[in-house]
Amino acid sequence: MNVDSIALNFNPTTLFILNLILGFVMFGVALDMTLADFSSIKERPRSFLIGMACQFFILPAVTFLLILWLNPHPSVGLGMILVASCPGGNISNFFTYLGKGNTALSVSMSAVSTAAAMFMTPFNFAFWGGMVPGAQGALAEINVTFWQMAQTIFILMLIPLVIGMFIRHRFPATAGKLVKPMKTFSMVFFLAFVAVALAGNWENFMASIDIVFLSVLIMNALAIALGYFSATLFQLPETDRRAVALEVGIQNSGLGLILIFNFFGGLGGMAIIAGWWGIWHIITGYAIGYIWSRQTPNSDNIGHIADGTLQV
Repeated sequence: MNVDSIALNFNPTTLFILNLILGFVMFGVALDMTLADFSSIKERPRSFLIGMACQFFILPAVTFLLILWLNPHPSVGLGMILVASCPGGNISNFFTYLGKGNTALSVSMSAVSTAAAMFMTPFNFAFWGGMVPGAQGALAEINVTFWQMAQTIFILMLIPLVIGMFIRHRFPATAGKLVKPMKTFSMVFFLAFVAVALAGNWENFMASIDIVFLSVLIMNALAIALGYFSATLFQLPETDRRAVALEVGIQNSGLGLILIFNFFGGLGGMAIIAGWWGIWHIITGYAIGYIWSRQTPNSDNIGHIADGTLQV
């Protein structure tokens, strides 16, 4: 089966609900964030800058080189570039906490990368995606612009993030009561919705999953290794190495799926890459977090910056 010819079908109503859910998820995440969560940037700026460089500059470049080596179908290559262009996923904060990493650094990186995604995600996709072998024709037909993608990210992610942080600042008691049920409900509802929506495309999904399995496996391993060994190269504390590794290796593939269905017509290779990444990075995140949880690093600052625990 030619994965480039597959288009997963989501009608306008389905897309609207999916967009709404992503905004709801970001709002729930923001209810547990304060300006104090950014203090790690000031305390350890080198760790933060190395993590951001890996996230938005080195990972897309390494992914492009991987595409040249694997020579996948053009739509698969575009999906890999889009996932590499997305910000870190917020579940990385939990995996970092589980793995006894610097959770404060992870939270700071997630928050800033989410804000920066409005510009960096469309920029990286436009820059690297345009060089994916064989993908130029598909991009020309779609003709998505930088500002169209930036506007969508702004509406779906930044606005809910600002509103959630504002409520946390002005009404902390209310936010404290809402944060756990909001996070649980929104994430469960999001996963259930995607599962139901994919059920209508299950035959296409299963027929091509083998094509993307190896691509996602190698790309995810490279992303985690890139974060860890870059942090090691600059002699960061072990807790920071773990945070950077998981932040770079856990991408917000939910945002990737939203962009794929909004702008790329559910192009098969792209959608399957983003969908399988969302499953696979949870598996690897849990596995690495568990392994590291049994190895205590010689560093401090491994819990939530507010009280030594992580609220999930």
